[in-house]
Amino acid sequence: MRRSRRISQLTVYTILILGACFCLLPLFWLVRSSMMSSLQIFEMPPRWIPSPFRLQNYVEALTTIDFFRFFRNTLTITIGCLAGALISSSLGAYSYARLSWPGKKFFFGLLLSSMMLPSAVTLIPTFIGWKLADLINTYVPLILPVWFGSAFDIFLLRQFYAGIPRDLDEAAFMDGAGPWTVFSRIIIPLSKPPLIVIGLFSFMNSWNDFMGPLVYLNEESKFTMALGLQMFQSLHSAQWHLLMAASTVVILPVIIVFFIGQRYFIEGITLTGMKG
Repeated sequence: MRRSRRISQLTVYTILILGACFCLLPLFWLVRSSMMSSLQIFEMPPRWIPSPFRLQNYVEALTTIDFFRFFRNTLTITIGCLAGALISSSLGAYSYARLSWPGKKFFFGLLLSSMMLPSAVTLIPTFIGWKLADLINTYVPLILPVWFGSAFDIFLLRQFYAGIPRDLDEAAFMDGAGPWTVFSRIIIPLSKPPLIVIGLFSFMNSWNDFMGPLVYLNEESKFTMALGLQMFQSLHSAQWHLLMAASTVVILPVIIVFFIGQRYFIEGITLTGMKG
């Protein structure tokens, strides 16, 4: 029995390792190609390790167009969306999970039903609204909606808040604390894992967003990294080594942030699924 258990574990680990290698292969191919010449990229049989390493591809790709300006623009939008997602979602989830007010269940169901509405359906009327407000070609349409809360983020946090013992609230109320004190002194310190999950989702969605900037931004000086990469591709479609270098630079912050918060990400998802 012990031998069969080891064989089954070895089989599972082998399948997981092979699956991980299969998923990481495109990323490895991207980084490998970013340090080669165009001719080396398409060599047959393929060359897996660059020889020599052409790090000047990154310098040439970043200086061909103003990627540093695009980086600042993307960072501005991402920070605004990140702050809005954390503040609005935590407040909304606290209201649905810990406070009592008329119609709470109805409005929570209405909130969840909004998740079934595709964003493409509301794209045109939303654009018309921002156009009438004379806010096209600004970052307001990309940042402000996040400050009104995301249904998924509120649901995720609400499930976690509902699992926190209410004895903590009652003890705080007996000591004279109000709802805001309970929220800031008790709920928020206990909610670090799900808040990090919300932050990771918000960061990745904002950083990788292509449709929003494409619809609302017109001036090249306000473009984000996603739009800058698309413009770079149209200008240098035949220079694959530079395109791979630019693509690596665009996705590098997302990879770094994910690996830094990976432990909290898994912990937050696990705890949220167990609560409520």
